[in-house]
Amino acid sequence: MIAGEGNRSNKTTTQVLIFDGFEELDALGIYEPLAAAGFDVKLVSLRKQDVVTAAYGLKVIPHDLVRIDNKPSLLCIPGGGWLSRAPQGAWAEAERGDILSTIREFHAAGVTLAAICTGALLLARAGLLKDRHATTNHRAIEELKALGARVIKARVVDDGDIVTAGGITSSLDLSLWLVERFCGAEQSIKLSSNLEFERRGTVWTKQS
Repeated sequence: MIAGEGNRSNKTTTQVLIFDGFEELDALGIYEPLAAAGFDVKLVSLRKQDVVTAAYGLKVIPHDLVRIDNKPSLLCIPGGGWLSRAPQGAWAEAERGDILSTIREFHAAGVTLAAICTGALLLARAGLLKDRHATTNHRAIEELKALGARVIKARVVDDGDIVTAGGITSSLDLSLWLVERFCGAEQSIKLSSNLEFERRGTVWTKQS
C-alpha cells in the first residue's frame, strides 16, 4: 500500500475474484492501485476456503465469498494457467464451470466486469464477448477471436460494461484507466505519479 493514499473514500465498490492458480500480478496489480485511489476493494473467492494459492505459490486469505447479494459496482477477473492448461487456474475453473455462471449472473445484475490477461477468456467462455470489443494476452488472441470477440490491438479495451486488458503487467494500466473512468484524469495522473509508473500503450474506448 502506498502511504497516505488509501484513506480516501470512494463509492466504487470493487471485488477481485480469486481462485487457486490465479496470476498474482493480474490480481494485485489491480488491487493495490485501486485501493490506493480510495476504491473499496475486496478479494473474494468463488468457494469457501481459508486460503487461496496463486500460480507462483502466494497464499491469500480472501475477504469474503463472491455473492450476488453483496454485488460490487466492479468485478475484476484475473487469469492464470490458461495458456499452459494448468490443473489449477482460469482454464481449470472454466472447465469446472461454476465461475462462468457466476460471471454471467453478475453481468446480468449490472456489474461492470474488468478482466486482466487471460481472464478475458473466462468472459468469452461465459458467452459475454460475442461481437464485443476486447483484448487479452498476446498468446491467447487467436483463441479469443475464435470465441467470437472483436479483438482490438490495445493495452486496455473499454467496451462499456466490459473492460479487458492485455498481458500480466497490463493490470497496472487497467487500474489507472479505471481510476480515470470513475474518478477523473487528474486523480489517475496523481496515482500514476505516486506509483512511479507511466501508463503504456493505448486505451481503446467506444469513442476511440
